[in-house]
Amino acid sequence: MKLTPCQYLAALPVLLCLTLCVSCHKEEWVNGLQGVAFSCEAVSFDTVFTHCGTTTRQLKIYNRGNDDIRIESVTLTGLLRHGHSCFRLNVDGDTALTAHNIEIASGDSCFVFVQATIDPNSASALFVETDTLLLRSGGDQRKLPLQACGRNAIYHLPKDTLQLADGSYPTDNFGNHYSYSVIDCAGWRHDLPHVIVGYAVVDANNTLNLTAGDELYFHNDAVLWVYDSATLHVEGSATQPVRFTSLRHDGWYDFLPGQWGYIWLSSGSRDNVIRHAVIENGTVGILADTNAGGNPTLTVECCEIRRQSMAGIIGQTAYIVGRNLLVHTCGVATVALQYGGRYELEHCTLANYWSYGGRDNASVIVNNHLTHNGIEYLYALPLARFSNSIVYGNRAAGEMLLDLDERIEAHIEIDNTIVRGGDWDVDPCFTDPYGGDYRLNDGSPAAGLGYLFDNQNGLHGAGTVHAVRRPLSKLTPPKKIQLRP
Repeated sequence: MKLTPCQYLAALPVLLCLTLCVSCHKEEWVNGLQGVAFSCEAVSFDTVFTHCGTTTRQLKIYNRGNDDIRIESVTLTGLLRHGHSCFRLNVDGDTALTAHNIEIASGDSCFVFVQATIDPNSASALFVETDTLLLRSGGDQRKLPLQACGRNAIYHLPKDTLQLADGSYPTDNFGNHYSYSVIDCAGWRHDLPHVIVGYAVVDANNTLNLTAGDELYFHNDAVLWVYDSATLHVEGSATQPVRFTSLRHDGWYDFLPGQWGYIWLSSGSRDNVIRHAVIENGTVGILADTNAGGNPTLTVECCEIRRQSMAGIIGQTAYIVGRNLLVHTCGVATVALQYGGRYELEHCTLANYWSYGGRDNASVIVNNHLTHNGIEYLYALPLARFSNSIVYGNRAAGEMLLDLDERIEAHIEIDNTIVRGGDWDVDPCFTDPYGGDYRLNDGSPAAGLGYLFDNQNGLHGAGTVHAVRRPLSKLTPPKKIQLRP
């Protein structure tokens, strides 16, 4: 039977009433915690520096019971006992010290976000702060432990912004203003870690001495700036390397490149030495500018430089001597030797298995020229030597780019060195390059070969290179490229 339009209209009120009767029911919220469960057994934070907030941890409160429940309060026992807590809560969007009347339907859940900020004390070692997340409703309670490891630190906070005589504020190569503090080199403390914010400057005619076990943690874009006529001297040990790393270092931040700036050995800095150090998770590990005299701008030995969003080492018309280095996992290049200079690298593993995105550049780049604003500049390159080393990675097109202008002197030596895409292109058979383990497997063509090298001061530890009697077969003659104008 067909209904006419008038019959449709006559039936519409009846249909609406039926719909309302079916869809409307009285919601009843029960006070109690029957069926309530947490998504984890505890919330813990890795080392938290005093004054610095943590990353945010997330958990859920589940209602696995049959009733819709109302939680009368969500709070911290520290607030109830002492009136304060180093932890902060956000309960389903409510950031009050205590959240009230949180309603969770049967089978549903709500989010709780936890952060911690720890006040300083007199301890020089790690200390632990604890509290308890407390749910109360209908006479019932549920508790969840919270824990954070605290650590005191020395803070280097910017006090001034560099301003030129014309009133302008210059920026560095990465577009950052020079907001800086000046380091008290004579009063440097070795018993606490140091937190760098902005540019921390080693001023002219000063030397910053870092010793075994020193730790420097860098805020976003922070830089250690060794100024004209200043010196950085780093002497770690095989068991206690000096560490340069990011301020955020819990969970996946431990392995995230690009969290801070770089160590800048600016033009005119002199006689810089870095031995036994780990430099990680920055933009550039070491940026060494124009050489100031006959001695090397930088001597760097027995170091691991890893997870840099741009490059491990950049030399710009510099004089760098590097021995027994492991430089790996860089977004552009492990080593970029630019605008001429002098470079001597021995017993180095320069391996780029970048897995954080695409990479078009070779792992090692050497050039002796620059074009800026349409003007060409040529720079002498009296020597760039790679000996007893490995230059390898996951770039099929090759891992060494020699971008040389023949109008000016350039002298390249590649001696007993595996180079992907070069004359001796063989897989060095690293143990687990994507996992950061660059030890050589027993079947490696580089294992047990090469010139002898004293390993007393070599690299040690998980994920580094143990044997430095490598890489390389003496059957491979040295490759020399000599360009003269």
